[in-house]
Formats: sequence, structure tokens, C-alpha cells
Amino acid sequence: MNGDVYVRDAEKKLDELREEISQLDRQIVRLLDSRAKLAKEIGNVKRELGRPIVDPAREKEVYDKISEEKLNFLTKSQIHTIYKHVIASCKAVQLDKKRVALLGPAGTFSEQAAKQYFSETEADFIITKNIPDIFRKVKAEEVDYGVVPVENSTYGSIPITLDLLLETDLKVVGEIILRIKLNLIATREMDLSEIKTLLSHENPLGQCRKFIEENLPHVKIIETKSTSKAVELLSEYEDAAAIGTEIAAELYNRVIISKGIEDNPNNFTRFFVIGYEETVATGKDKTSIVFSVRHVPGALLSALKAFSNRNINLTKLESRPSRLTPWEYYFYTDFEGHITDPKVQEALTDLKQNTLFIKILGSYPSNY
Repeated sequence: MNGDVYVRDAEKKLDELREEISQLDRQIVRLLDSRAKLAKEIGNVKRELGRPIVDPAREKEVYDKISEEKLNFLTKSQIHTIYKHVIASCKAVQLDKKRVALLGPAGTFSEQAAKQYFSETEADFIITKNIPDIFRKVKAEEVDYGVVPVENSTYGSIPITLDLLLETDLKVVGEIILRIKLNLIATREMDLSEIKTLLSHENPLGQCRKFIEENLPHVKIIETKSTSKAVELLSEYEDAAAIGTEIAAELYNRVIISKGIEDNPNNFTRFFVIGYEETVATGKDKTSIVFSVRHVPGALLSALKAFSNRNINLTKLESRPSRLTPWEYYFYTDFEGHITDPKVQEALTDLKQNTLFIKILGSYPSNY
């Protein structure tokens, strides 16, 4: 009987404690919303003054102040982790409209990837001439994010992107896996037999070789700087068609006369979204790192055991020359899991014991 009374009292106490937590949660949410309101007002004032929205010095000041608080249960590290998300959320409220740099020209797969990723966010897309310029704009805080190609399923990695990820302090905050779907585009509806001239970049022309040989064997082929440029130039030629993207056809008000003409339907390009914010774990994440090991037998195998011993799946492992010492390499690695996962943290701690250098490029939601 006494046991039943004890259980009832304990359950009552549990319900009371949970209700207290619920009340605190409601207060915390209201306070966070009030903080976001003030952050938005600060953002508006900064715009009036012509000052950058992102202020690393001010963020450091916030972390320093909360570190002065005396805590009974939470550690300073735990509070910092919580505030990373608070600051990131308030920063998003301040920015309102995202500024996103991408590789030009307009109407290419880079723009298609960027618009796909930011489809639910109001964004301004800034076209750049090259990949280093994207990194420069994000680093200088001229934009909030950059979208850069990192690898193609047929042609492999983009070396300049990998090198710049190593050299800068920018983070990978997202990824886009885009199927490279090529289309035959013209200024009007027309039969394939009417086409006398075909325009496109050399890569898409090679990727559509079978289609061209079977359907357009006698056309005159003109190579252009990009697929977008090919679509733009169509009006300068009579009975011409171009190989390009759907977004380019829309941009230049053209007609798609044949969709998906690429030889390999399993051709995909992977893009990274780069920025400064750290992402929150979603339960389906990937982490990208780069590391180097000693130039001795078995060094790489010993390093990779940090993952295999914990059943962490590697989704990519690629070597790049270090450019510092001949015949030494950096290893770019992607694996399943978020940097905040305890198992991942254990693996990285173990990895550090077997590497000369390690850099975490970022954790982000997996796109596949």
C-alpha cells in the first residue's frame, strides 16, 4: 500500500516539474522572440548607417558576456552551443533577404541549383565570373551565401573549390545534388530536320554526342562560352537550335523542342552552399573534413579506423596534392552524421591522434 502511495506522489511530483518546465519553455520562447525583434530593429538601423549586418566583434562580445554568468548546471560550452543557434536565428531575421553569389552567366546549372536550394527563401542572386570571386564575396560579407560546384558524377571533383575550402575559414552549410538535364532549345517550335546549326558549350556537346549523331548528323556545330550564351545567340542564326538548361530557355523566352537529350541520364553535379553559420543537426546530415597523415605505411588505414570502428559510413574519400611537399596529400572526406553527434565527436578525437592536420569544413543536411 505504501508503495502505491509513493508511486502516486512521485508521479504527481513529476507532473508538477514538467509543468514548471513547460511554463519556462513558454517564457524562453517569448524572450527569444523579443530578442529577434530587437535584432531586426538593429539590422534596420545598420542598413540606414550603411554598416554590414554581420558583426563578428559584436558576436564575440555577446559570448564574452554570457561567459561571465555563474551557472549551476549548464557548462559554458553548453551555453555557447545554445547561443550559436540563437545568434544564427536572429541574424537570419536581420538579413531578411538573402544575398547569394553564384557562378555565371545567368541561365546555367549553377543558377538552377541556387534557386532550387533557396526556393523557400526570398533571395537576391549575384552572378560572378569565377569560383574564387564567390569565396571572396562571402568572406568579405558582400553576400550571405555562395553556391559553388564541388564535383560531377561523371567528370569528378572541381579542384579550385576543394583548394579554396581548405584555404578559407568559410563553412559548408548545405549541399545540392542537381541532375544535369540538357535540352534542345530553339526560338520557335520546329522539327529536328529543319535544324541547320547547333550551338552550345563543348562539354554539353560531348554529353549529347549520341543524340546529335542519331538526330542531327549534318548540322553545323558552333561552340560557345556557355550553354546560356548559346541560348541567347539563337536569334542571330536561321533555323538554329541550342543545347541548354530549362532556366536559360525561360530567361531568353525560348522554346524547348526536346527534353533530356543527354547520353547519360545519371549525370549529376553536386554543389556546396558556403557561409559562416553553423547548421543545426536534422538527423540526416553529412560532415565534410580534410586531413593529412604521416607519409608512412598504414597511416591512412589507421586514420580511417576512427570511422569504421564506430560504424560511421564514409560517402567520399579523395586525395589532393598538398602543394607544400611533393608526393604528400590532403584527404577530403565526407561521412554521415553531424559534428554535434557524440559518435562523430569521438571519431574526430580519435582521428586527430592519427593525423598531422585536420580541418572540419562543415556539417549540413544531406541531400540524398
